[in-house]
Amino acid sequence: MQTASNQTVAYLQRRFLPPSEKLEVLQEHTVTQGDRLDNITARYLGDPEQFWRLCDANNAMHPDELTAQIGQKLRIPLI
Repeated sequence: MQTASNQTVAYLQRRFLPPSEKLEVLQEHTVTQGDRLDNITARYLGDPEQFWRLCDANNAMHPDELTAQIGQKLRIPLI
């Protein structure tokens, strides 16, 4: 959208998060030293850019939260 002063304003569509308890879980992953979310997602879902699916399944607003604690269990959703 352009404003009267010819400034571009971008709008993003709002995305509603599904309740994580309603997502079908494929399996769990235990976070180890050096784990990265993109590598975990590539391993289980076949696409490193689908990290947001793990965020949804684990109620994480900040992706880095998911690999911050060694030993944390991550729910891997069925896509």
